Amino acid sequence: MVFLFVDPLVVVVAVMAGAVAEGSQYDTRQFDMKMNELLSEEGNEFFTSYEESFESFDKMGLQENLLRGIYAYGFEKPSAIQQRGIVPFCKGLDVIQQAQSGTGKTATFCSGILQQLSYELVQCQALVLAPTRELAQQIEKVMRALGDYLGVRVHACVGGTSVREDQRILSDGVHVVVGTPGRVFDMLRRQSLRSDNIKMFVLDEADEMLSRGFKDQMYDIFQHLPPKIQVGVFSATMPPEALEITRKFMNKPVRILVKRDELTLEGIKQFHVNVGKEDYKLDTLCDLYETLAITQSVIFVNTRRKVDWLTDQMRSRDHTVSATHGDMEQNARDIIMREFRSGSSRVLITTDLLARGIDVQQVSLVINYDLPTQPENYLHRIGRGGRFGRKGAAINFVTNEDEKMLGDIQRFYNVVIEELPANVGDLI
Repeated sequence: MVFLFVDPLVVVVAVMAGAVAEGSQYDTRQFDMKMNELLSEEGNEFFTSYEESFESFDKMGLQENLLRGIYAYGFEKPSAIQQRGIVPFCKGLDVIQQAQSGTGKTATFCSGILQQLSYELVQCQALVLAPTRELAQQIEKVMRALGDYLGVRVHACVGGTSVREDQRILSDGVHVVVGTPGRVFDMLRRQSLRSDNIKMFVLDEADEMLSRGFKDQMYDIFQHLPPKIQVGVFSATMPPEALEITRKFMNKPVRILVKRDELTLEGIKQFHVNVGKEDYKLDTLCDLYETLAITQSVIFVNTRRKVDWLTDQMRSRDHTVSATHGDMEQNARDIIMREFRSGSSRVLITTDLLARGIDVQQVSLVINYDLPTQPENYLHRIGRGGRFGRKGAAINFVTNEDEKMLGDIQRFYNVVIEELPANVGDLI
């Protein structure tokens, strides 16, 4: 399988449109050059090809009780990543899997883990790491639901919760631990989490997990794990830097990757609104508010302080909104997310912290009040709408200063982001 030889058309378009701004993260040529280098002849010796695909869950050779859990959860037929990704993981192979947000990656690795557990041994056999507490808790829920008929014991080990409670649950015995790196490392260090029986290790949102912020913690955790362990790496985006690091701890992984310019999200209409100046964003948002509240919406801004500011502004104009960000107490974050998931809160203002942790099926509109500075985050944000084949829309607020970045985003994902039409209500 050959991945990402530079498409001359994309390069020509990028050159014609002028070089990407100095320091811009959305540099298609640099991205593709690095990726080609990595996946050249030398790279092909490292990766394993795996072309088999299964059009139904029944043909995957899964345990009867796992199939029951999959169907009870509401899946009818496997998504593209599930068709190609579940079986190699079930066979014990190392895997690197990249697919669009909302296409069922979580269920792919959960199924692979649940298929391989020895249920009579109530010891941790699989460790799943995620970058945020919300995402870890989301994965725990999916794992528990899919493994409902298997009697799986799963525990989420995340910061902001009682260490003693974690220790008690782990000493009682679990099959799977899902967690954030800080708390998981703490449990391993204290030997409350024993690694002797861990045979599967999964990184979700791997690009984030292998980024500067988490890299050292990942190495620390790896030191505590058995030498022969199956590794699964999952993400919607896999920049070359992250892919390069996987060489250090993976063994001939099967790679299932999609090209950069195939990463746009089908089913999600993408629009922009020229607001001119930053000061005009708030009025634009208030004009859209009635449309937002028809369905559930997520509004993304770039800083925690701005979450607080925008929340205050909206409430002072009598608009009902919820807000969450990383500076809030874990308890408060949990309550707000519970309200949003239940539908009692309709509009959520947040930062990129939660772009990867929100899986609310009813979200059909995402607003980028601020354009994200990182290409991955654009994809993760708009992937909150239109989960798993549902329809959705994303609206980007663009100031005069942002026009360059909007062009960069369109080139990076090979997508046209049209101006928002007047009948926005009909589109959602």
